[in-house]
Amino acid sequence: MPGKQNREQVQDLCELGTRRLMEGRVSEAIELYEKSIDVKPTAEGYTFRGWAISFLGYLDEAIEDCKKAIQLDPEFGNPYNDIGVYLMQLGKLDDAVPWLQQAKRAKRYEPRHFPYLNLGRVFLAKGDEMRALDEFVKALELHPGDAGALEGMKKIKYSVN
Repeated sequence: MPGKQNREQVQDLCELGTRRLMEGRVSEAIELYEKSIDVKPTAEGYTFRGWAISFLGYLDEAIEDCKKAIQLDPEFGNPYNDIGVYLMQLGKLDDAVPWLQQAKRAKRYEPRHFPYLNLGRVFLAKGDEMRALDEFVKALELHPGDAGALEGMKKIKYSVN
């Protein structure tokens, strides 16, 4: 069953790539993701390669990899969120919003709370504290105790009349 072997090989390469990335071995991670794409192009392979190259500051290339991932599997939410994050890093907050909204709607996405957390950060940066609060609350509903959501909420100023 070559198809099953390819899927397992791709999954193993992506998992090893992620371990290498978490160890700070970015070039090795990129090579492993590229090998996974050579075995079988997948949304995960392109998304994770984009994530790895973003560590090197190549955000435009990371966005292109995420767009390739979306073409392969439009139901995979991670590349939408990642594009939103890369746009945030580029200072394009308004451009990030629709990508993050799409990540929230994706059928296949873990960790599900990330786009809410990132939208909260966008709205907070834009001074829209109520929308930010809504997003942080939803992130906490999906991932109770999330440090990023709690930190975002601390930055919101409440005014009591």
